Amino acid sequence: MMNKAPELLLAHHLKTLRLPTFLREHDKQARICAAEGLDHVRYLARLTELELIDRERRMVERRIKSAKFPAVKSLDSFDFKAIPSLNKMMVLELARCDWIERKENVIALGPSGTGKTHVALGLGLAACQKGLPVAFVTASALVNELMEAREEKRLQRRQRQLAKVKLLIIDELGFVPLSKTGAELLFELISQRYEQGSTLITSNLPFEEWTDTFGTERLTGALLDRLTHHVNILEMNGESYRLSQSRAKRMTP
Repeated sequence: MMNKAPELLLAHHLKTLRLPTFLREHDKQARICAAEGLDHVRYLARLTELELIDRERRMVERRIKSAKFPAVKSLDSFDFKAIPSLNKMMVLELARCDWIERKENVIALGPSGTGKTHVALGLGLAACQKGLPVAFVTASALVNELMEAREEKRLQRRQRQLAKVKLLIIDELGFVPLSKTGAELLFELISQRYEQGSTLITSNLPFEEWTDTFGTERLTGALLDRLTHHVNILEMNGESYRLSQSRAKRMTP
């Protein structure tokens, strides 16, 4: 038992310091470094590097979970050839996330099924991997959440929480018209985020038809004024991306 005491004490200290990779790898790496003739400095450097890599991986996983993506999709799996109208170089540049640091917005416009949500998820994933907090929500769910928060006297707290998110992704704006109250609450949130954080919106409607969603030209104009002041617009017109993907799968032997 006495021979095990140093190992038990080391394990206790590493757990206290929250170094799980160090705890898991120290014995294995000691044997490897001994076989390679590496000194204690290189041994410790290798362990700390493994700990940092694993810690970053766990942080990315937590950010992805916190974002509440409906699915995890990367831009690597997006078939840009299926949507020729989409500027691939612009999307890849956006994946660098500099636009988020500049507090700019992105609006993806196009008919249903053209891959807008996939691109939004890919950009959201890239932001998580860059260490940025992200939140994903559909427009209807967001409006319902804000209306419930107002009824329960916690609207300001929820607005402050959403205002702090570096990237807010609002999917499917325009699929259903908003009530007067819902439209005003969404406008208020976007106004609060103006030049404070980035917002990515996907919509199946061109800008001139957004009045159908928000109800009045005055509110729609004020909303677009804030969203498009610093904006990157992704035009995604063409045949349904999902349909072309399904067709390609059927043709694959």
